[in-house]
Amino acid sequence: MQLRTIARILGLLLAIFSLSLIPPLALAVIYGDGETVTFAAAFMATLFSGVFLWWPFRRERKELRVRDGFLVVVLFWTVLGLFGALPFYWASSVELSFASAAFESFSGLTTTGGTVITGLDTLPHALLYYRQQLQWFGGMGIIVLAVAIMPMLGVGGMQLYKAETPGPVKDSKLTPRIAGTAKALWKIYLGITIMCALLYWAAGMSLFDAIGHSFSTVSTGGLSTHDASIGYFNSSTINLIAVIFMFLGAANFSLHFLAVQSFSRGEFPKNIPYMKDPEFRTYFYFYLFVTILVGIILFMHNQYENVLRDFEQSLFHVISIGTSTGFSIDTFQAWPGMLPMFLMLTSFVGGCGGSTGGGMKVMRILLLVKQGWREVQRLIHPNGVFLIKLGTRAVPEKVVESVWGFFATFIALFLLMMLLLLADGLDVVSAFTAVTACINNMGPGLNKVAAHYKDVSDFGKWVLSLAMLMGRLEIFSLLVLFSPAFWRK
Repeated sequence: MQLRTIARILGLLLAIFSLSLIPPLALAVIYGDGETVTFAAAFMATLFSGVFLWWPFRRERKELRVRDGFLVVVLFWTVLGLFGALPFYWASSVELSFASAAFESFSGLTTTGGTVITGLDTLPHALLYYRQQLQWFGGMGIIVLAVAIMPMLGVGGMQLYKAETPGPVKDSKLTPRIAGTAKALWKIYLGITIMCALLYWAAGMSLFDAIGHSFSTVSTGGLSTHDASIGYFNSSTINLIAVIFMFLGAANFSLHFLAVQSFSRGEFPKNIPYMKDPEFRTYFYFYLFVTILVGIILFMHNQYENVLRDFEQSLFHVISIGTSTGFSIDTFQAWPGMLPMFLMLTSFVGGCGGSTGGGMKVMRILLLVKQGWREVQRLIHPNGVFLIKLGTRAVPEKVVESVWGFFATFIALFLLMMLLLLADGLDVVSAFTAVTACINNMGPGLNKVAAHYKDVSDFGKWVLSLAMLMGRLEIFSLLVLFSPAFWRK
């Protein structure tokens, strides 16, 4: 274990993160809303802590191994979440315990979108912007950003990238060099964000709201600058823009990369990569089916004034909850029958692998279904040989085994954290949906956690912060640190 090198990298990354506090500090100065000292103090504390950790080991240049990469990622996300809590904890405009401040920080960085803060419409611009910015950096992963722009790290970036990127298959690269891959991802991520912001602005949002909501839409984070979320704007055009970019944010970014390449070669739209991908096809048709189903149920219950409104509400909330964004334009928690719980369950499917979306990922759900069907076929034909295929390619057995292992571990940890919240005093529905929302990085729950998590105890907030971190790092990147074999030489 290269602990000295890990300390150097961690300090350097923390110092880089301190630069993200400069934009909200500038806004605090411009608007004069009373948080200038807060962000100045947070910037100095984060910068000096990073330099203090980096300086003694600045000459270390040993190559990272895979397990070193996992340790860097987990330590950095944990430390980043704690330092990211400082502006919330020190802010004069809100009164939060450190557990609440850490919850808000982890919620932003993991693109969960749950909040403990109310009265957003009167919150200082600097703090509002900071919440949105946390989601945007967390969406693609700030470590991928660091690998893209920091070749001075002097270590193999693939170890960090494999530990950071979501999805069951982590070895694919878009370009020959990992730095090129990270840069390609961030260029596409930035480009989609700019398009989203411009469309929001053209549709009637203020420039501040347009930028803030583009951050939380493309990152599928879901935090808003208003208590009423996207519903504040009462605009069908804005709702549609949000649906499109939430859907794009939860699609595999490698497909966006291939689409850009196709466009640059003049092959677009003849050569569109999306529907050729088995995961994306499943993603598209699954949410299309759920949207139609929910829309029909709303129509049957006369929930809204006309059928178009029923399907607008259905489309928005199915995509928002399913992609783990968590925006709302109405109180879906008050919808009739099983719809609120049904929507919560769609968040387990989540987005595609290699996206900013949460959940188990469409790829894993698809492989679980195929594996289940294969077991049925084996019962009928005991001596048969059945391969699991995605398109025309057979899926390696080790990938199928890893998906089953992930699923079993996911459910076990989910139940454990739910039991902890029940022991802490939450009712069954609140506990179930709180863990569902946090481990799937989705945001709003039902009952006591429908609007915010302010009333959850500090212990419960720490449990849910851990759930958010596990969901963001896809469990095994974190659990591997608890294995004795991980620490053996």
